[in-house]
Amino acid sequence: MIDVRRRTTLGRSSQDWLEARHHFSFGNYHQPGREAWGCVRAWNEDIIQPKSGFPMHPHRDMEIVTFVRAGVLTHEDSLGNSGRTAAGGIQVMSAGSGIRHAELNLEDAPLSLAQIWIEPDRPDEDPRWTHSQAPEPDGRTQWTLLVSGRARPGTLAIRADAEILIGRVSKGDELVYETLRKRRLYLIVTEGDGEINGLPIASGDGVAIRNEARISLRTRSETLEVLMTDTL
Repeated sequence: MIDVRRRTTLGRSSQDWLEARHHFSFGNYHQPGREAWGCVRAWNEDIIQPKSGFPMHPHRDMEIVTFVRAGVLTHEDSLGNSGRTAAGGIQVMSAGSGIRHAELNLEDAPLSLAQIWIEPDRPDEDPRWTHSQAPEPDGRTQWTLLVSGRARPGTLAIRADAEILIGRVSKGDELVYETLRKRRLYLIVTEGDGEINGLPIASGDGVAIRNEARISLRTRSETLEVLMTDTL
């Protein structure tokens, strides 16, 4: 099953400092059938205006992964952590037994990010935060593993049976991903237009996938880029 969710059908919320799109029910947005996808509970795409952001607020028992697409994200939390994550960077906050944090755009330009909430396998673990810069794209058609719950070298760790990858496809190439049918995949198109198993996809679309052992991505533009979760 491959369910292409067009960008225009996603949930939306807007404030003077924030423009958000919701792939799953979130906050005041509720869409039957889009409450979650396996252990993925939220996937939001936010544009945060300069000198604004989310003030200090609490979380617990959630793995919150943020991929910065443009601008710089400043993180502060109740553990004493603080840091800046620039475009192409990733941060992981394991809320565990409880943490308070702020996510801010202190810069002079808008901040664009994708944030994914994943339920952990184990509750009440010690909270933690980390971040890193993703590898620079080298033009090759390939998958790059960014985040994993399987202790993979070179990735940021989460406490869940989940992985997050970025896939890039060059014109004329095919990018294949194989997994177990019991797994659930969800991807967003972050750049370009293309096809997934022959179905058209465009920038900003989300795609929910299950009971598929193999997916094939091709591009109709110079490059297609997707961000994808692989979870139970």
